[in-house]
Amino acid sequence: MADKYEGYCVKCRTKREFEGEKKSLPNGRMAAQGACPVCGTKVTRMLGKSA
Repeated sequence: MADKYEGYCVKCRTKREFEGEKKSLPNGRMAAQGACPVCGTKVTRMLGKSA
């Protein structure tokens, strides 16, 4: 189930809205990861610890 998030695409150098999934990182933090709709680069948005 993909939700919509807004994150910074490093390749496009702008904020983009992307569809992503919540994932738990190795350090315990939560992040939303998906692909940039323009260039296809992986975009990561850091979320709060309780998200």
